[in-house]
Order: sequence, then structure tokens, then C-alpha cells
Amino acid sequence: MTDKTIRQKLRPFSLLTASMALACATTSAHAAQDAPPVTDTQATTTPAGDTPAKDRKHDAYNHDAEHGYDVTHVTASPMNVLHESIGLSRMPQDAMHTPQNVNVVPQILMQQQNVKSLDEALKNVPGITASVGEGEGGMAGDQFLIRGFAAQNDIYENGLRDFGVYARDSFYYDHVSVIKGPSSEVFGNGTTGGAINIVTKTPHLGNSYQASFSGGSGSYYRGTLDVNYQINSTTAFRLTGMGNENNVVGRDYIYSHRWGIAPSIAFGLGKKVSFVLEYFHQNDNRIPDYGVPVVTPTGGIGYPVTERGVKRTNWYGTTYDQDNTSDDMITGRLTARVSPILTLYNDMRGGIFHRYFSASQEACSNFSSGATLTNNTINGAAPSSTCQSDYLSGNAASAQVARNGGVGGPEPYRQSDWSIQDVFSGVAHLHTGHIRHEIIGGFDIEYVTDHRQNYAYGSNRPSTSLLDPSPYVPGLTLGDCSQYPNRLVNIGNGVGRKCYKDSSALDVGFFLSDQVWLTKDLSVKAGFRWDHWNSTYSATGGSTATPDVSYGQNETTINPSVSIMYTPRSNLMVYFNWSESTTPLSLYVTNSSEPMTSKSQSAAPERSRLYEVGAKYSAFHDRIGFTAALFRLEKNNSTQTDPTTGDVSATSDQERNQGLELSVSGTLLRNWMFYGTYALYDPTITKAGSTSSRQGGQIQYVPHNQATAWTSYEIAPRRPWNMTIGGGITWRQGVWLDQLNTARAPATVEFDAMVAHRFNNNWKVAMNAYNLDNRLNYGSLFSNRVTPSVGRSFLFNISAQY
Repeated sequence: MTDKTIRQKLRPFSLLTASMALACATTSAHAAQDAPPVTDTQATTTPAGDTPAKDRKHDAYNHDAEHGYDVTHVTASPMNVLHESIGLSRMPQDAMHTPQNVNVVPQILMQQQNVKSLDEALKNVPGITASVGEGEGGMAGDQFLIRGFAAQNDIYENGLRDFGVYARDSFYYDHVSVIKGPSSEVFGNGTTGGAINIVTKTPHLGNSYQASFSGGSGSYYRGTLDVNYQINSTTAFRLTGMGNENNVVGRDYIYSHRWGIAPSIAFGLGKKVSFVLEYFHQNDNRIPDYGVPVVTPTGGIGYPVTERGVKRTNWYGTTYDQDNTSDDMITGRLTARVSPILTLYNDMRGGIFHRYFSASQEACSNFSSGATLTNNTINGAAPSSTCQSDYLSGNAASAQVARNGGVGGPEPYRQSDWSIQDVFSGVAHLHTGHIRHEIIGGFDIEYVTDHRQNYAYGSNRPSTSLLDPSPYVPGLTLGDCSQYPNRLVNIGNGVGRKCYKDSSALDVGFFLSDQVWLTKDLSVKAGFRWDHWNSTYSATGGSTATPDVSYGQNETTINPSVSIMYTPRSNLMVYFNWSESTTPLSLYVTNSSEPMTSKSQSAAPERSRLYEVGAKYSAFHDRIGFTAALFRLEKNNSTQTDPTTGDVSATSDQERNQGLELSVSGTLLRNWMFYGTYALYDPTITKAGSTSSRQGGQIQYVPHNQATAWTSYEIAPRRPWNMTIGGGITWRQGVWLDQLNTARAPATVEFDAMVAHRFNNNWKVAMNAYNLDNRLNYGSLFSNRVTPSVGRSFLFNISAQY
């Protein structure tokens, strides 16, 4: 069996990308022209009792709505995110009235920045770091940290968990919400640092047609399509699609060829009972990028080799490296307003995820002659025993980089997963005497299963030059378990060289909360969620030198939360929030190399606790939104991934991240929009429970300071010579890459810009520039390597909207 045979089973149909782009560029108009887009504040008069739909659910806070005369309302700025929906029934309030810090990336910001992926959208949110997988499993896809804590299992779509391991395209996003801090009372196990919730585009009444085509640096070609068609007075259909092909500027050999489609249909729009049915498919063929190695001089601080003369374009993989994914999800969401005081919701999703993954994880380390290299060999051959010393001693031309990582891997594998989740919830508004309540309750059942088949190379992957790497490995063959059972990757903890890994997990949860208004302005909310988590893991087949293994874990958890909210006006809220979350070590079924070991199956779960006080203010008739939050996040029994073995283990570390987060978003002056965030963190390891951590040190990947800013100004709107100009900066202070604080990644500073022109109400052209000064920044971070970010690039876009 060759690598070509294995990879072609999931290889996407490349012609579809070109067809999608062509269709998007040539879509003709089929509807009357819409009114020109509103970029500044407009005043409208609404008869009493007919509150705008956007504000109806906030009537409890709207003192003006209680009067019997006409009220003048001001249309909020589309950049003011405080009145954006969180996007799930269990959190029915908008960001303004949610007693927790919530960062929202709005649609208009994603359009101006020409955002193409979830990763790009989250660049606007402070406290989020991208991280690639570690260990013999080599997980990639979207792997994020929130406030320094893992969130790879905390990505949701319309409130339902997305179990897939893939790089998510944003072609069907409406907006993205990031709920900061432990949120297990809402989402269940996990959410140590928070949760990411994607709100998708859904059908609406009225017809609309949108298409765009982008092209630019790195052979970038992209087409998108968004069509909404009203079938009758209560039914509409929507179709969004995408085709994308691109290389990565500043990185050799890295590319992504992907396409996706997301049709949806809605019934009962505007009625008491409505149902939305959605389907999503994305196919991606990309090259995984494990970046460049970090070297540590004796007695010094480690740094990426690209900081000392190694080319940022260097890629240390082979022609066998692939990350091919095929992901399908079907979702049904039912809403029933059964009475004026009670609304019921039932959301269900089924997902099927297929993946073939093969990557070369570089390592530039030192090993003394004759040392026992149990965890650093592949079938007895030591990888690059003098790479680091050669490089640091001035003999860099002789330095050879291993491509087997620290565990003789990751080796290729095929992954097949499926999942199902159903969340039933009810929201009731009622009174007990003079006391008003909002009660939310329901249950959440989810099941996920993961099957992986490992493959092996017939010979060792040779090392390559640190300065001038080559991806070509003549004569290397790839086979399945029956061909090379003794060359499979050696799984740690005595498991051995196994062919198949199977995992599954069942979570049953019940949740209940009650928000009580003690006075008109003061309310208290208390709630909890009970979960029973049952997971299994087995490793079988392959080499008979070690027996097959099977593990299991059962956890019953209760996660509470308490909030106090003071809302003297509809546009102002001051709050305090205390909440807890639990993360079983076996939570990461689909997106970890080893979801369970003989040690971790009996280990206590991670526990985290949040204390947060904050304020939210929507000022100047909702034109500008301000938020401020002071928080303290504590985590006990922290888990850590060993960079050598890939093992995830409980370290007994205690960590604390505390700090301040600020944001401003909206329309500063007529035609002038602004979106900015700032975070000041004090991330500290308060107790080192292992020798791989330093007590009093800084938590890895968490900067002390970071900020983002984006602004745009429209010149002469609705004039033939109109123009929109914009730009922004992303800044992140340098971070430590390990818990011992022995290696560091430098600060990230990126300047972006855009310019756009409207030909009329329908057609627009735009040009985006990214990383204008071509600075060497680092995107994905891990303990012994970092991935250089995209270099200076330009992207032209033409779009039509009817």
C-alpha cells in the first residue's frame, strides 16, 4: 500500500473549487435592489407596544416600553456587539445582559477584514491562542486556548458541540461569540477557560443573493455564495457555499484546497412554532504545518531557530504529509412558544467526521552518546543526536532535524468518528407574588465514538538539514498494520505498537437555573448542572509483544454558578459572577492522541473556579458599547501534555490567571467604526505539582498584555467617488512556551489594512493587506516548536449583493 492509495480515499474533488469560484463570480441579479447599507445611526419612530424585534426580549429592562406613548428608537451600530445574541437557547439574553465577559466578533467586522476561517475571526479576541497537537497522535485542526487553558473540545455551533478535528472555514458564519471563564453550568464538562460558540447564517423572510470572489498573494482563489429564497409567508430556504485554494505566504509547500456547502430550510418563521433544518459539509485537503523547532542554549532561554537566522519559509515535513478531512453535520432546531410565559427548545445534531492525517514533527535536540533513547527513537535509530549543539556552536550547516518528533511519531492514521447530541430546554418567565423569575431548565445527552487505524513506514524517515530542508524521501514506503506491525508507533505507558484505537463517551446532563428580580433593577441568578460522564478506550491489534488494553472512566460532576446583576437602565449592567467547571481527563475523545491511560483513568478531573466582576454600557443610543471585567480564574489538578511522550497527565499543579479585560465597539462618529479590545493578565503557577513546572512561574502561552484594534471610515457614502478605508493592529506580548519558563516566543505585532469602493448599492470591490511590515510573528505555539504566521499578503475581492 502506498501513501497515494491511502490519501486518495479522502482527496477532495479539486474541480469543484474552481467551479464554485466561477459560479460566484458570474451570479446574475434576480431581485430588486436593496436599500443602501446603513453605516451610521438612524432614528425611527415605533408605535407603543410594537417594540423592535431585536429589543423585545429585553422589555424587562426597557423602562420606556412600559409607557403608553410613541417611543423614538435609534438603530444600533452594527459594530456595537452588546446586543448580539449569544446564539443558544440556554443563554437567551444578549451579550449586554449576560453576567459574564463575552467577546463577540460581528458579521460586519468579518466582512471588512475578509475573514475566511474561525482562526482568523478569533484574532480579534484577546486571550485566545492557537496551539497544534502534540505527541504520537499529532492532532491538528482547530486547537485553541482561552486565557491559557485548553479549549479544543469547547467549540460549539448554535449551542451544540462540534466534535470534528478540522480547520473550520467561516463561509456560513453570522457571528462568533466567545464566553470567557468556566461555563459548565451551561455547556457541561469542559470550558475551563471558556467556550467558543459559532452562530450560523439561517433562512429569513425575503429574498437575497450574495456572491464574492477573492484572489491574491500565495495563489489565493476563493469564491463564496449566499442565496436566501422565501418559499411562502412562513418558509424560506438558504444556501451558502465556498470554494478555496491557497498557498501560505512565507511558508514553503503549505497549502489548503477546500470546499464546503451549508443548505438550510426554516419552517414557521414568525409563528409560535418554528423549525430550522441545517446541513453542513466541508472537505479539506491541506498540508499540516508543525512549524520550526525551538532550541535552548545551556543555561539560557530557548527561542525559535528563526530568531537566529534560519529562514521562516523552512518546512521540515515530507511529501507524505497530508491532513485530509471530510466533515458532515445535520442539525434540527425546534422552537415552540407554548404560552406567553413558556418557550420550549429542542436542538439535535448528528455528525460524521472522516480524516486521514500524516505529519512530520520536527525535533532539534541533544542526546549524549550511548544514551538510552526509549522515547526518542523510531525502531532503534536516534534522531539527530547533535542538532542543537551543532546549531549553537556555529556549525549550523551540519545540524540535522529529526522528523519523527519525540516519540517516533506522529505516524499516519485514519480517523472515523460519529456523534449525536440532543439538548431539550425550556425558558419560563413567571411571577411569584411581586417577584419575577426567569427559569431555564432541561437535559443534554451526547454520545461520541472515535475509531483510528494506524499506519507505519517501512523504513526510518531520515533527518533533514536545519538550514535547507528537503521534503523528498526516496524509497520510503507506507503500509498498514499487517505489513509493518513492528514498525507502528510505540504508544506510551506500556501500551506498545497497536494498530487500532477505539474510544467512546456518553454524557448525560441536567441543568436548572433561576434568575430572580429582588427589585426592578437588582436580580440574582443561581444554577447548576449535573453530569454523568462514561468513557472507554482500547488499543488492539498490531504487535503481539504487548497485550491489548482497555480502560474506562466514570465521573459524576456538579457544576454551580451564581450571579448578581444590577441593571438601573436598559443600556447599563454591573454584575458579579462565580462559577465552576470540571474537565475529566478522558474528555478529549476525538481530539487527543491518547484520551485515556492506565494512570489517567483513575485520576481526579481538572477543577476550575471563576470570580468575575464587570460592567457593560451601551452608550450614545446604542452607537458604542463598552465592557470591563476584572476576573480571577483558578484551576486545580491541571493537566499537562509531555512534549516528549505526548502523554496527558494530571500534574497536581495549581494555576491562577487573574486580570482585566476591556472592549470598545461601535460607531464613534458618523461613518467611523471602531472595534478594540485589551487584556492585562497575571498568569501564575501557584503550586508546582511536578518537576516539569516552576512554582511562581508564568503559565505557558499566556501573555501579560495583548490588544487588538480595528477601525474603518467611509468617505462620501452613496456618492460615485465613495471609499471606505480601514486598518488595525494585533499585539500580543511574548509568552513562555513551557511551565518551567525555559523557552519563549517573542511578541506578535501585525498591521492590517483595507480599502473598498461601492459602484452602486449592489457591487463592491475591496483590497485587504495583511501583516504589512512582513514581521516574523508566530501563530500556533507549543512547548518545543512554533509556527510562523503568514507573511505580507494582499487579497482582492469583488462582491455582489441583491
